[in-house]
Amino acid sequence: MQSLTPSPELMKTKKELDHIVRIEKAIAKKYGKESIANPRSLWTDEKEEQYLEHLKEYYSKTRKSLENTEKIEEDGFLIPKNLITRKNERKCPVCKIFSFEVKDDLYMNKFECCFQCYVQWVEDREERWQKGWRPDHEKKEQKKN
Repeated sequence: MQSLTPSPELMKTKKELDHIVRIEKAIAKKYGKESIANPRSLWTDEKEEQYLEHLKEYYSKTRKSLENTEKIEEDGFLIPKNLITRKNERKCPVCKIFSFEVKDDLYMNKFECCFQCYVQWVEDREERWQKGWRPDHEKKEQKKN
């Protein structure tokens, strides 16, 4: 003879389902019925077509931008042309020393020389430098020796 009382496993799943229903009702009350709706129920064929069209547009734009990214060789490295906003000289035109220091960028932009050359040749003589005066390379080499 079969018992009319439900099994313990069925009781457990029923309690869990009741709990889920109460949570869904609370969410629907607070945020609206759309918040608990299955996303598939709101998806239509028109939305699917729009979605696929947007995907095609997105990928065609990204493909074009990748194709249009021209690369330039700079000191042995390939750099996208659109990232270069100005000619970035790393070699001082006065002393011919190559530098990666950030402080040299400031002096290269403003005075067209590195920090060392600024201290040696430009500091307190900025007007003369701005007028075009540059040190004679032969005199510099004599000072080094």
